Amino acid sequence: MGQRMTGLPEYPLTVAALYHFAAIAEPAAVRDALHALCDGQGLCGTLLIAHEGVNGTLAGPEAGIAALIHAIRAMPGFEPIEVKYSGAHERPFKRLKVKVKREIVTMGVPDIDPVHGQGAYVEPKDWNALIADPDTVVIDTRNSFEFAQGTFSGSVDPGTERFTQFPAWFDAQAEQLRQSGKKIAMFCTGGIRCEKATAYVRAQGFDEVYHLKGGILKYLEEVPAEQSLFEGGCFVFDERVALGQGLELLDVERAVAKGGE
Repeated sequence: MGQRMTGLPEYPLTVAALYHFAAIAEPAAVRDALHALCDGQGLCGTLLIAHEGVNGTLAGPEAGIAALIHAIRAMPGFEPIEVKYSGAHERPFKRLKVKVKREIVTMGVPDIDPVHGQGAYVEPKDWNALIADPDTVVIDTRNSFEFAQGTFSGSVDPGTERFTQFPAWFDAQAEQLRQSGKKIAMFCTGGIRCEKATAYVRAQGFDEVYHLKGGILKYLEEVPAEQSLFEGGCFVFDERVALGQGLELLDVERAVAKGGE
């Protein structure tokens, strides 16, 4: 598994968080093939398939995860898919779900183009300089519960419960942001919500829109702890609850406590 992280303790299970926007002509056929592969490899977790792409987090033996990633990369348009790897001592998901959905991340806004309309990617190594710039507004596109677990210092919490509420929140702030003339930097857990969030913001006429490539997970993986501006834990949607610097496992009480410091 070429992208597996180094410097982490060995875990019996590998966890892969992945997404990629590319056209899928027959989502149901892709679902059937990938479900059979995942089931045969003993994987657990959720994988969503839509006409716009794939999105999921799955766990299992390292060889099984490698087989899944190989199969997805063999699909037309999916070779560039990036995967964030971490580890688990026990199965972090109770079962396997491979589903066809209307969107791989639900924003509920038609005609948003996350492939061509998204904001500019910022590598984790360059993120600190961008968000430290006083001419940058930093927006956390996750929900309030995730924000409470941990976030980047000085970031704005939209106060949402669901991602579908983000467009209305942004619309209410748009004029003030436009008058400020500041750059907009956005981030989320793994990057997928920002693909659509930044595309939405750019569609409202904002040009200087950026987002953290690979999300918080990639930042925690690549940026040394002594340089990190992320405070607290990053909530993940499985029974591990939260990940800290270097993608070490945190429990929820520790994550909340660190987020409140």
